[in-house]
Amino acid sequence: MIEHSPHLMPKNTGWIEVIAGCMFSGKTEELIRRLRRAEIAKQKVKIFKPKIDIRYSKSEIVSHSEQSMPSILVESAKEILQYSEDAQVIGIDEAQFFDLDLVDVCNQLANEGKRVIVAGLDQDYTGKPFEPMPQLLAVAEYITKTLAICVVCGNPADKTQRKIPSSERVLIGAAESYEARCRKCHFIPE
Repeated sequence: MIEHSPHLMPKNTGWIEVIAGCMFSGKTEELIRRLRRAEIAKQKVKIFKPKIDIRYSKSEIVSHSEQSMPSILVESAKEILQYSEDAQVIGIDEAQFFDLDLVDVCNQLANEGKRVIVAGLDQDYTGKPFEPMPQLLAVAEYITKTLAICVVCGNPADKTQRKIPSSERVLIGAAESYEARCRKCHFIPE
């Protein structure tokens, strides 16, 4: 959470916040919460998501709990720059679907004095780091790791279990394709 006392919040500078975790851990929900608070503070907010992710909507970021906010679909991370000129706060969802250019884009926006909030999976379905999230975590000023609940044993879960056969690293899906698992209950499908 970024609930800091006022003297700890950066002033006259930009920064990067990363919300990372497995599927069903509340990443988008937390992103939406922070973006709504920025809007309440009368800050100019722009929200982006990759064109590849239209599971729930083409024009909104949507959490699994059905919270939503209007967003702009972009093909590449660099497109975010052209739509962000007048924004004070930039929200980016599903960061794992962007390439490594996202790191440079986020740094550039933060260097321009903007607050950049990025949410995404930190691991793929095999438990390996999911680029560009590790690189974003390295340059972020604030990091939040969200946990889900393991559907097998009820422990805190930080892994995404793929339920359908596929060796593709990127396979867009939701509850029909994935579930949250803890370290003990997670396995890599063959």
